[in-house]
Amino acid sequence: MTQIGQGISGHTVVLPGPDGETVTLAWAARTDTGLRREANEDSYLAQAPIFAVADGMGGHSAGDFASAAVVTRLAEHGGRGVVDAAAIDHSLALAVADMGRGAGVTDQGTGTTVTGAALALVGGEPSWLVFNIGDSRVYLLTHGVLEQLTIDHSVVQELVDAGHITREEADTHPHSNVITRAVGFHEAPVPDYRVLPVEVGMRLLVCSDGLTKELTPYGIRHFLLSNPKAETAAQQLVDAALGNGGRDNVTVLVVDVLAVRRTPPGLGV
Repeated sequence: MTQIGQGISGHTVVLPGPDGETVTLAWAARTDTGLRREANEDSYLAQAPIFAVADGMGGHSAGDFASAAVVTRLAEHGGRGVVDAAAIDHSLALAVADMGRGAGVTDQGTGTTVTGAALALVGGEPSWLVFNIGDSRVYLLTHGVLEQLTIDHSVVQELVDAGHITREEADTHPHSNVITRAVGFHEAPVPDYRVLPVEVGMRLLVCSDGLTKELTPYGIRHFLLSNPKAETAAQQLVDAALGNGGRDNVTVLVVDVLAVRRTPPGLGV
């Protein structure tokens, strides 16, 4: 388990450009081994402009090694104003190379899921660049509505998409832990991306499947809505996952957009 970054109640990011536009964020991170695992193979990065969770696979030492490789490479963007997809792709490729240099950690190989959100400029506008490989997820809560922004790369998601099983049946399917895309295992990392504008009041949740195995979307929405502070929301989500069984490592990042300062039309340089 590698933890990079700490919770912050108010951090202002100055965006690139002559106008000095800013985005103010608050965030918090929590992780727990769970009640049935001996080690925590999750790692996270909580450091503007990028927030990510990686859920390692391949055995205790291998999973930890893989997830740490990913967040360590992504952390190289910490302190910058924005990140783009090319930079994320490059970091993931470097992480796979790092895993290759760790040969011998396990005979099964190493791999990890990864998901997250990064501040970006898209069309000159501040945006969230949401990315994922595997079945860790990013959710958006805005105006009381919870939306899953990522789509799982998993066998059960493919069955749901094909209409063979329902979303409810997927949660208890015997292949619910089988993913179809990962970082590592001698394959090129290929994330899916989604872009959404940064708006005041939006709340992002980045989490490993240790949370979504134990809480329904209704439960997740409840804890995000009932806890205005990011650190309280993150802690209560983890506590609820443990209270519902804690079958896996669980990692949660909650990121709030507190303010967005744009230059009024006609005042830019």
